[in-house]
Amino acid sequence: MAGVVLAAGAGSRLAPLTDECPKALCPVGGRPLVDLAVERLTPVTDAVAVNLHHGREVLADHLGDRVHLSVEADRALGTAGALGALHRWIDGRAAVVVNADAWCAGGIEALVADWDGTTVRLLVPGGGPFGPTSPVAGALMPWSEIEPLVAEPSGLYEVSWRRAAAARRLEVVPYDGPFVDCGTPAQYLQANLLASGGRSVVGAGAVVAGTIERSVVWAGAQVAGEERLVDAVRTTGGATVLVRPSPAVARS
Repeated sequence: MAGVVLAAGAGSRLAPLTDECPKALCPVGGRPLVDLAVERLTPVTDAVAVNLHHGREVLADHLGDRVHLSVEADRALGTAGALGALHRWIDGRAAVVVNADAWCAGGIEALVADWDGTTVRLLVPGGGPFGPTSPVAGALMPWSEIEPLVAEPSGLYEVSWRRAAAARRLEVVPYDGPFVDCGTPAQYLQANLLASGGRSVVGAGAVVAGTIERSVVWAGAQVAGEERLVDAVRTTGGATVLVRPSPAVARS
C-alpha cells in the first residue's frame, strides 16, 4: 500500500499567512501541516509520496529524502491528476490519500481495516451523507481506480468518487474525531486551539513580552511588551492576522 499527501495547493484563502510560507508548512501545534499529514500515514505504510507545486522549492527542501517527491512543475494537477502523475511510483498498489491542509488529530487505521481491496473508501467526519462538498479526512483508492487517472488537472470526486458511488463501489467510514480544513485564517486558528486544548501556541524561539490570548505565535516571531493579541496569528516575518467576524489584517 502506498501513501500520498496532497500538498500542491496555493492556499490563496489562507493569505497573508501563505504569503510567507507554503500552506503545507503552516504550523499547527508547532508542527508543519505536511509533517502531521505524513505521520498520519506511517501506521499503514512507510512508502509515502508528497506532490508539490506552489512553494515547491521550499517544501522540497523541508521534506528532503524523507518521502518521494512528485513535482508538478508547470501546473497544479488537482487531486486526481496528482495520482495520475504518480502512476509509475504507485505501480499497481492501493493508495491512502490525505490532504496536507486538513488538520485531523486521529489516525486512519479504521480506513484500511477489513478492506476488501476493491471499493473506494472515504473517511468522512460525521459519517456523511457524502456529496461533492463533504469534508474527507482520508481516501483509500484501489489500483483499479488509480490506473485510469491521467496527469491532467482533474479532481477525484469528478472522475472517480461520483462514479464509484453511483455504482455502489464507494464506502463511507465515519470519523468522529476533531477535523479542520485549514483553508482560512479562522479555520487555521481553530485547528491550533483544538490541538493545544484552547491554549495559545508559541513556536520555538518566539519572544512574547506582551499578552496573548487564544493566539498563535510562529517560531522566531516577536510580540512586544505593549501588545495584546487576542484571537490572532503573528508570523515569523511580523504579519498579524486578527480573526474576527470579518478577519482584519495588519502589518506590524
